[in-house]
Amino acid sequence: MSLQKSNSDAAINPEKRRWLSCSDKTSGAPADTKTVSDTKTKGTETSPTASSDVADPGASSVSLPHGTDLENSGDGFQADNGDEDGDVHADNGHNNAKNSNILGLEDTDNFISSLGSLVSQQQLEEGEGEEAGEVIDEQEVESHFRPQEMGAGEAVTEWGEVVREVREAHEQSTENSSYMEEDRALDEWLALDTSPLPKPRWNVLNALRDRQLGASARFVYEACGARVFVQRFSLQYVFEGHDGCVNTVHFNQHGTLLASGSDDLKVILWDWLHQRPVLNFRSGHKNNILHAKFLPNCNDSLLAMCGRDGQVRIAQLSAIPGTPMTKRLVKHEGGSHRLALEPDSPFRFLTSGEDGVVFSIDLRQAQPASKVLLTKHGDKKVGLYSIFMNPSNFYQFAVGGQDQFVRIYDQRKIDENVNNGVLKKFCPHHLLSYDYPAYITSVMYSYDGTELLASYNDEDIYIFNSSDIDGAQYAKRYKGHRNNATVKGVHFYGPRSEFVMSGSDCGHIFIWEKSSSQIVQFLEADEGGTINCIDPHPYLPVLASSGLDHEVKIWEPTAESSRKLTGLKNVIKINKLKRDNFSLHHTSLFDNHMLWYLMSHLTQTQHNWRGIRIEVGGADFSDSSSTSEEEGNGEESQCQTS
Repeated sequence: MSLQKSNSDAAINPEKRRWLSCSDKTSGAPADTKTVSDTKTKGTETSPTASSDVADPGASSVSLPHGTDLENSGDGFQADNGDEDGDVHADNGHNNAKNSNILGLEDTDNFISSLGSLVSQQQLEEGEGEEAGEVIDEQEVESHFRPQEMGAGEAVTEWGEVVREVREAHEQSTENSSYMEEDRALDEWLALDTSPLPKPRWNVLNALRDRQLGASARFVYEACGARVFVQRFSLQYVFEGHDGCVNTVHFNQHGTLLASGSDDLKVILWDWLHQRPVLNFRSGHKNNILHAKFLPNCNDSLLAMCGRDGQVRIAQLSAIPGTPMTKRLVKHEGGSHRLALEPDSPFRFLTSGEDGVVFSIDLRQAQPASKVLLTKHGDKKVGLYSIFMNPSNFYQFAVGGQDQFVRIYDQRKIDENVNNGVLKKFCPHHLLSYDYPAYITSVMYSYDGTELLASYNDEDIYIFNSSDIDGAQYAKRYKGHRNNATVKGVHFYGPRSEFVMSGSDCGHIFIWEKSSSQIVQFLEADEGGTINCIDPHPYLPVLASSGLDHEVKIWEPTAESSRKLTGLKNVIKINKLKRDNFSLHHTSLFDNHMLWYLMSHLTQTQHNWRGIRIEVGGADFSDSSSTSEEEGNGEESQCQTS
């Protein structure tokens, strides 16, 4: 919110000030007051500085290295033709995905070295309020300036304008006082659970010097966790190709390819360095694709997918023309939102669904899916929206969904007759007795498995220490965004999980410094109004994001100076007011997903109204004019190379 000074006597034109000065009862000019200009935020602004050499903190923006080519790879995958309903999609195309090598060390060094010239320190912009001044009382003004002779009509008109303007000045002062009180309350709310930003632990000039002397073998690794780069993130590329909301983006292990999945049921693989799609294929899903991830250590030949239709599918990206392209592995009874990959394993991963079931998938088995557990709270089933495997202990995984508890399980110790198989569970203590149900849309472990991140719908983001005892309180809290309209992901960023990032209903990406809980970056990223997911590059300071827009966006730290957080306070205030108001009129949002579908499909009106599906109370209402290429179980999924 921007505060703007206004002087009540300045609001009166010179002719009216002549009336005031003529009175022998005037006690003085009206005191200063303030008005509030509550403007809609248009996005983050930057304050560019002149570019310079490496030693100059204001170096100009840089471009990514080019020249990385994709190579063919040949790991084969034999799909199980014994699928119960023959749900296999064949590739009749003649062009296949080209798998890529890792970016060359020279390219990586050039990229980071160029970014290394961008040195600046970010300071949060905070509005400063002043107390409202004294305002002349309307009745006093009337007694001082009432004309003695009413014969002149001009005098009466002149006097009426004086009274009106003084009244407006008084109303503006009252309104300003109310806004200032709201600002103070917002500042106090934001200050809770936060601490001052720590000193930057990484100095780019020293790091560049050590690198040139050969004394720093971890230059790139450390640069990706530097605040100076996070504060310079700027939109670099926009990829268009989908005809629906993009619900998932994921970089491959080498960082050369980016996969995106959409409501249009298509998956596109992008060579993001050269800004072009290399593979575009039908997924085989019958409803929105919600998650798609490259399996590790498979030479980018396998892509796992899940969607709103409950299906979990595998795509063979290097399939020979005429062989199966995608295959269904298992089907949940409700939507399946997330997959949990086992680090370093090209065969095994976990899936979760709104039916509360967790499946373990092993592609080496003839029947690849086996049920691990059914998530319950007492005797009630708990639908799941998220699952993540502990990177330091592959037997443990965490889930979150349609209640307020983050649950941790150990696959070696699951006994559903003992505490429903739960090893331990966490919840912010103030949510244990919330007025309306609090749901978890996303959970994630830190890089070493010691911390567990959880994002709550229309609430905040919390970190729990995974080693704490069952029922322990949260360790950190992150505020400012809004998570209501869609099932949003949350993510750590940095090689040591130095930052927390999330999309928001306001269309912005929020990035918090983890240890202090302070917002250090704020990016306008989606005109449709909601960011669903963000994925960091595996080893470069690069982000990919997607949302209700039908586009994929790439962000890099190429801004000439640290981006100012202009408009942040106003956006946070609006998000909080909407959240507080929604809590007063809360309905069962996640039971029927009405808002999810409305938000998703209303953004497609300019493209196509066909194919809208809305679930209400278990019923399925479909647009009778909609058609689909996926009605049968045996139809083929065409693969197209762009």
